[in-house]
Amino acid sequence: MNPAYATVDHTFTVPLDHRAPGGPTIEVFAREVADPSRAGERLPWLLYLQGGPGGKSPRPTAGSPGWLPQALKTHRVLLLDQRGTGRSTPVTARSAARFASPDRLAAYLSHFRADAIVADAELIRRTLCGEAPWETLGQSYGGFITLTYLSQAPAGLRACYVAGGLPGLTATADDVYARTYPRVRDRVLGLYARYPEDAARLRRIADLLASDDIRLPNGDRLTPHRLRTLGLALGMGDGFERVHWLLDEAFDAAGELSDTFLHQVMSLTGFTGDPLFAVLQESLYGQGEGPTGWAASRALAAFPEFAGDADPLLLTGEMMYPWMFREIAGLRPFAEAAELLAARSDWPPLYDPHRLATNRVPLAAIVHHDDMYVDAGLSLRTAREIGATRVWVTNEWEHDGLSASGGRVLARLTDLAAGRA
Repeated sequence: MNPAYATVDHTFTVPLDHRAPGGPTIEVFAREVADPSRAGERLPWLLYLQGGPGGKSPRPTAGSPGWLPQALKTHRVLLLDQRGTGRSTPVTARSAARFASPDRLAAYLSHFRADAIVADAELIRRTLCGEAPWETLGQSYGGFITLTYLSQAPAGLRACYVAGGLPGLTATADDVYARTYPRVRDRVLGLYARYPEDAARLRRIADLLASDDIRLPNGDRLTPHRLRTLGLALGMGDGFERVHWLLDEAFDAAGELSDTFLHQVMSLTGFTGDPLFAVLQESLYGQGEGPTGWAASRALAAFPEFAGDADPLLLTGEMMYPWMFREIAGLRPFAEAAELLAARSDWPPLYDPHRLATNRVPLAAIVHHDDMYVDAGLSLRTAREIGATRVWVTNEWEHDGLSASGGRVLARLTDLAAGRA
């Protein structure tokens, strides 16, 4: 037990496919957290829905995640490891390699989207709360899950809070990436404006990688396009500094790429702990309107400023490309299954526009004005299409404002939902 918190671990057995409850099962893990001084009280439940896809819930330490102390003033919190993550029958490169065929792996992975996560949550709610509704807090992709929850099982919800995660209800993967590249470009140019020397460092590294066969500690070749995926970090509050200080130690005294740099790049770009983030990144936009078809890769052609020989060299962001599944060790076992998922055109809908339009569950959301990951324009359009919704638009924080604000964002969201702000 963490001395700052009273915790109880829960494991639930759930159907892999909730439409076939007599079929294969998986386990879903969740950690109950309470203020030790109030652990014996009957407190309302707050279900935390982590961002991702493919992200496990945070592991609580003293004062972390930043929103947790605020939540525990009034609630008992359930930190859910969404199916396939953390301790919830995890999907890993090793487990993927055990499947007899890519078809079977792709079929398995198709059960890890928001609709299945909501079905898991409802089974867990009934186990812990009976028929009483609970509240949810969704960060980033957790907001996408929230809207699926409001579409499919609103009776299970008392109130919902969303931080940086209102998706476009009808936005396709093509719509999303047409909007994403310009935002990533602006963030990279912002990095260069703050740290002008980083543009030259990145070009020097990329040129070296193009001419030499340089290997990461796990044997993967570090290529210029893998280097550029470091831009994924730039949408967080400390993103500029994380990339800058990584580049600051890129070269050793002999002028070669340092062991420190190579090890950190391997960790940051390897997807070892969260392969579902890459595998399902585009599938979460599929709603039966056609295949996602590697939308980020196709959209790249419309933005020549992202060419490998462009000046300055631009990093990429939350985009997944086919080459990743050939070149990154942690993703190779998923390669053929990922192609099948990209070609799938019959994904079931995740949102019910009519039910959302008539929603009566209080929904409070923060929209980060300059969010690199979730388009603010799509978020505000969605907010207008959902009943009982109040939105706070700000540029005070980046995408990670829920934790970075030390509880202020959550406090404001709960006030909004209750009509106090």
